Amino acid sequence: MNPSCNLFIVGPTGAGKTSIGRRLADHYGLSFIDIDHEIERVCGVPVSTVFEIEGEAGFRQREHALLEESSRRSGVLLATGAGAVLDPANRRLLAERGYVLWLQATLEQQLERLAQDRQRPLLAGADRAERLTAMAQRRTSLYEEIADLTIPGAHETVHAASARSILLIDQHWQR
Repeated sequence: MNPSCNLFIVGPTGAGKTSIGRRLADHYGLSFIDIDHEIERVCGVPVSTVFEIEGEAGFRQREHALLEESSRRSGVLLATGAGAVLDPANRRLLAERGYVLWLQATLEQQLERLAQDRQRPLLAGADRAERLTAMAQRRTSLYEEIADLTIPGAHETVHAASARSILLIDQHWQR
């Protein structure tokens, strides 16, 4: 959606949605909402515990409810979970209620950034590269479908990635 007073960030695990999102929210004077963090706040437990107790289906229901609620607000930067785009209703909400940024990341970037992360339930197991590749095959076309602006991944600091993102956003986003 263009114009919009909201920015929504989608992209794969490890793309920098939270880290870059916080900086973009500060820069543009928007309230920052990370859907995964909101789920943890509401449930009082880590996302991994929600997955253990309710499975992915229960997590996705919670994700949709919070996305529906949060996307109604005005003046927010919303960082979605990587899999939020799997639900057609979520894609519709994102496309209709905000300007959607797709932060990209290569498999190598994801593996590097997630090397020490043991909190993501969908990455549990032996072959992370295989899991990330399978997720990308399922999700990439969905990110592309709703993206108003694509921001290619690069090997750079969060500060540099944020600055590069701001330059691109300023060229395209109409508030």
